[in-house]
Amino acid sequence: MDGVMAMFEGFELSLLIFGPLVLALGLLLVPQNISRWVALGFGVLVLAMLAWVWGQFDASLATMQLVEVREWLPAWGIAYRLGMDGIALPLVALNVLLVPICVLASWRLEKNPRAFYACFLALCGLVNGVFLAQDFVLFYFFWEAMLIPMFLLIGMWGGENRIYAALKFFIYTFVGSVLMLVAGIWLGLQAGSFALGDWVGLGLPLMTQCLLFIAFFAAFAVKVPMWPFHTWLPDAHVQAPTAGSVLLAGILLKMGGYGFLRFCLPMLPEGSAYFAPFVFSLSAIAVVYAALVAWVQTDIKRMIAYSSVSHMGLVTLAIFAGTTTALHGGMMVMVNHGIVSAGLFLAVGVIYERLHTRELANFGAVVRWMPQFAFVSMVLMLAAVALPGTNSFVGEFLALAGSFATAPWFTAVATTGVIFGAVYMLAFYRGIFYGEPSDFVRKHEGDLVDLRWPEWLAFMPLLVLVVVLGVFPSLAMDLWRAPVEKLSRDYLPVLEQRLVMEKKDVGHGE
Repeated sequence: MDGVMAMFEGFELSLLIFGPLVLALGLLLVPQNISRWVALGFGVLVLAMLAWVWGQFDASLATMQLVEVREWLPAWGIAYRLGMDGIALPLVALNVLLVPICVLASWRLEKNPRAFYACFLALCGLVNGVFLAQDFVLFYFFWEAMLIPMFLLIGMWGGENRIYAALKFFIYTFVGSVLMLVAGIWLGLQAGSFALGDWVGLGLPLMTQCLLFIAFFAAFAVKVPMWPFHTWLPDAHVQAPTAGSVLLAGILLKMGGYGFLRFCLPMLPEGSAYFAPFVFSLSAIAVVYAALVAWVQTDIKRMIAYSSVSHMGLVTLAIFAGTTTALHGGMMVMVNHGIVSAGLFLAVGVIYERLHTRELANFGAVVRWMPQFAFVSMVLMLAAVALPGTNSFVGEFLALAGSFATAPWFTAVATTGVIFGAVYMLAFYRGIFYGEPSDFVRKHEGDLVDLRWPEWLAFMPLLVLVVVLGVFPSLAMDLWRAPVEKLSRDYLPVLEQRLVMEKKDVGHGE
């Protein structure tokens, strides 16, 4: 084993990108009847790759580690550059963890499982590329390429209106990225290099930063998604297969938050500070509006989709608030939302696989037939409402407490969304598991089989993380502490100066 690993020394991050892609191609060559076992083995293998890379990571450093640089187009300042810091590592880890979970969640799939599982592995490698790329051209390639396997997952294995949802997902995210491409090309030509590290500290004028910020914002806001760019997400979730929703909520939405942290704050601090009040307002609206819309949903999958919009509003609020506490909270909410939302979509998939309905009115008293499933769903529901002791509590508390220093009124509004979140999640849980069984449940009660072993294996790592990160949040926070503190030191003074200037302008206006 040591000899095999020695072959990849110096290519550790490339292994995390191209390893899953090669395994995806290999999976297409195996017989359909054993593809699920091979896919599960490949998913575990990718986890082992991550563990090996993680063992070489030093969390005390704020700089990029395990850096790989290979010449690509030197005349244009374009190179194959990879690097990992404490912001990228937990997102890569979450991405890799979800692959075997998705395989287990789709264990009984009958429609071309070989290609279905290959899409997971391909998506895993391409998303890892987004988090690890340190050259804009490489970043943009992975940013766009990951649309292909997700488009296929929705378009080929989705619901009745899967083609509409897949096209809407593709068009929204692709069009939003075009402005980012224009801004990236301009920055690369201006700096004489497309290395992301060379774009930090360029000292661009405020107007230039603002224009560039708008271009990057268009791409990242759609991916988060922020209100009012969120309308593609509920359709995509409702039509996507269960595993597609797990990946979409668990990791793809985090690419938008990662983009803000990697591009906007460090590269365009003055532009980010200038638009911070605007982002605060959109974030506060997203938290409250999406929570209220989730409250009135009758489709439980659409309810959880809107809950994702609400929770990601906390992320953008915390990121642009810029304090160390807020940035810690934003990262925690991103990671924890990936864990909890993945679990909730798995839960929806379990009940849909039994009853083939997602209408809340069609449930009731399911706990009588599925007590184990009721317990698992209860843990996930309590984490979703940020009960103290669960992972979500730490993230939401830090995000709100840290944001209050720079955006008190917007934070106060966003806090009400947390209350609404508790209301609709408790209604979701009660409507499914308690009360009287609906006529639909009575008619199909013979199909209500409790959790099978693949489903238990899929839920277990998520439940463990809910508890462990709730009790020991520093296990995650220590990973990104150094880069987050550096980011806050560089951005927060710029934001505070901008807020002071705005108050003076208001005072003079009066």
